[in-house]
Amino acid sequence: MLRKRPVATAAVLTTVAVVAALAVTVTTAQATPSTGVVLSEVYGGGGNSGAQYTNDFIELTNRGSAAVDLTGWTVQYISASPGATTTWQSTALVGSIAAGASYLVQEAAGAASPAPLPTPQATGTINLSGTSGTVAVTRTSALLTCKTAADCAADSDIADLVGYGTAVVHEGTADAPLLSNTTSAHRSSAADTDQNGTDFTAAAPTPTSGGTGGGGGSTQPGPLRIHDIQGSSWLSPVAGQSVTNVPGIVTGLRTGGSSKGYWLQDPNPDSNPATSEGIFVYTGSAPTVSVGDSVLVSGKVSDYYPLASGDSTSSTSNLSVTEIGTSSTTVLSSGNPVPAPILLTPTTVPSLYAPDLGGANIESTPITPTRSALDYYESIEGMLVEVDDARVVGPSDSYGEQYITTKPSQQVSYRGGTLLQAENATPSGRLEVVPADGSNPEVNVGDVFTGATVGPIDYSQYGGYLIAATTLGTVQHNNLPPVVATAAKKTQLSVATYNVENLAPSDPQSKYDALAHGVVTNLASPDVVALEEVQDNSGATDDGTVAADATIAKLTGAIKAAGGPSYSYREIDPANDADGGQPGGNIRVVFLFDPKRVSFVDAGKAGVNRTTTGTTVSSNVLGKPTLSLSPGRIDPTNPIWSSSRKPLVGEFKFNGKDVFVIANHFDAKLGDQNADGRFQYPTRSSEVQRAGQAAAVHQFVSSILAIKPSADVVVVGDLNDYQFSPALNVLKYGNAAGTGKSDLTDLITTLPANQQYTYDYDGISEVLDHILVSPKVAGVKYQVVHVNSEYANQTSDHDPQVLAFTP
Repeated sequence: MLRKRPVATAAVLTTVAVVAALAVTVTTAQATPSTGVVLSEVYGGGGNSGAQYTNDFIELTNRGSAAVDLTGWTVQYISASPGATTTWQSTALVGSIAAGASYLVQEAAGAASPAPLPTPQATGTINLSGTSGTVAVTRTSALLTCKTAADCAADSDIADLVGYGTAVVHEGTADAPLLSNTTSAHRSSAADTDQNGTDFTAAAPTPTSGGTGGGGGSTQPGPLRIHDIQGSSWLSPVAGQSVTNVPGIVTGLRTGGSSKGYWLQDPNPDSNPATSEGIFVYTGSAPTVSVGDSVLVSGKVSDYYPLASGDSTSSTSNLSVTEIGTSSTTVLSSGNPVPAPILLTPTTVPSLYAPDLGGANIESTPITPTRSALDYYESIEGMLVEVDDARVVGPSDSYGEQYITTKPSQQVSYRGGTLLQAENATPSGRLEVVPADGSNPEVNVGDVFTGATVGPIDYSQYGGYLIAATTLGTVQHNNLPPVVATAAKKTQLSVATYNVENLAPSDPQSKYDALAHGVVTNLASPDVVALEEVQDNSGATDDGTVAADATIAKLTGAIKAAGGPSYSYREIDPANDADGGQPGGNIRVVFLFDPKRVSFVDAGKAGVNRTTTGTTVSSNVLGKPTLSLSPGRIDPTNPIWSSSRKPLVGEFKFNGKDVFVIANHFDAKLGDQNADGRFQYPTRSSEVQRAGQAAAVHQFVSSILAIKPSADVVVVGDLNDYQFSPALNVLKYGNAAGTGKSDLTDLITTLPANQQYTYDYDGISEVLDHILVSPKVAGVKYQVVHVNSEYANQTSDHDPQVLAFTP
């Protein structure tokens, strides 16, 4: 049966216990009959048909003569017949249980709501079976690993255990009785004999609350405050340790996603600017506290690395989030004012985004809030901040994530974004905003969140600090207009490049129509269009298909229907699964051309395997450069193209003039260290392959120009690198330093600085797509056509661009 999560009532001195699914170390020893804390009742039918109560519950009794401190204790549950991958589920206990008193643990709720339980002393989300299962009360927060009666009997951390129904794990020779929606397992009044079959009977459930005297626990703050847990270093000084009764005010809730929990802030800060007063409490399930609750939190401190593989921090370059997990929460009072947020003005955050540590780990340095934006945000991790009238610099994505700037005059693009203008120069004002309620404001670059945007500082699982916005400013849509290119003159040849983002026949017709509109209206129907990321006829289905004629036909048909030319095309199918990209998609570059305006010069013998045979340049009888294969690929068996697209070369004739176009899609930045992460400055391992690819294309261009220095050569495509990168220097100059004579001009660099971008990545307007021309290309008109990357509703993640010139 589907079960809903339990809801705990927030009241004075109500204890709420929520358990996070964290793996911890287990110890083994010998169990004996219990004379202290024992299981007195187990009920798994809560909220089911005919049930008396909404929730499952577990009840404890202290049969000893003294109170027992339950800090670090848990109740745990495992199914009746556990398999190899079955694990115990756990709910943390808090406070103490007086001699002779009861202690009620509320668990999961079912669909029906017949009656609430008495006030519980701890609350969890375990969905107990209504008929058969095993429950244990343990003296440890560690998840049990035993799955047989014998192994569990040997575990001294188990204070008591009951298997009911047909459970494999039980005490003694038989289980407690089979239960139902209307019966629970009741302990008899006799001493615990470790024989579940005789110690328990089935009867109507009778949950008994321990009240404040039995299970209420201490309401005094423990020895550590949040700033002690955060410390003045990037990693918590008490990571891996359990903490007790950490005080604070709940400032925000995260109820969606896989990392559920809430933020806690101490209203009484210390005087050290490097120690944050906020922290995230990981609950694993929807938190049952409310904003404004004054609470005491007990649990285990950890530094959580988003996207880390298992417990290996080496698998990610991300920074960590300090949090309290395996948590139990005591609510002292509700409706308290939350601490005032820190107002982020244009001067609050340092102008430097990250310090240059020569690639070293920033975690090995002390937090210095005035040094960099990374330092500053780490020093207030988990604390409330406020940004007023925040301008959007990165549009909403499908997850409701967007970026704003806290420095509205910093590196501003001409359309309101924020620019990357050098390597390792991330704009320090750029900051992610994610509504804590999971909503999506659907904003574009240049829109504004008017008024106050407020929330705790968190760290994105994909890198970068963010505001988990509990209050989002009112959206002011400023209706950023798409760019429409000026059409080329009839005497000019127009060449465009457009990354169409994994275009497949299975994509909706609306995508094809939007791409067609972009080509016809925004690009003004160029004579030649170089497309990147065109998938094969079966899309991402990895069935050996490599042909893409169906994909191309669907696009050219949409362009024709939109009033554009009847484009012809040329492309070369890649070897299956050899050119990278989405697995099975076999992305490639494609030439579209308008045969009424420009002709394609086909060259090469029929039957030649153009997938693996590279084209070469030679001089014809007239002393002009000619291609051995057109269309052809540049050195396709060179390892530098491993798992990457091979450049497509074509010779065109326009008004009797020869034009050579080279379409590219260089290796992506996958594998690079995170620019928002621990290692500063980050290692960009992928640029080695791109520099090698650039060298191969540079050499090919040079071979054309060696025969005819005035040849018209146009190099286009998604080069996956910046205008100031080593790869672009190699492409232009033949060396990474960018010295000597240049064979190509990167046209993006001829635009004003505030117009130099083709892509918006995580709120940063940057250049990935390029058009470069040889020295004698004349009458150049170059335009970047912004129709995608700045918008929440995107046809592709790249913006196209177009060149017009006179051959």
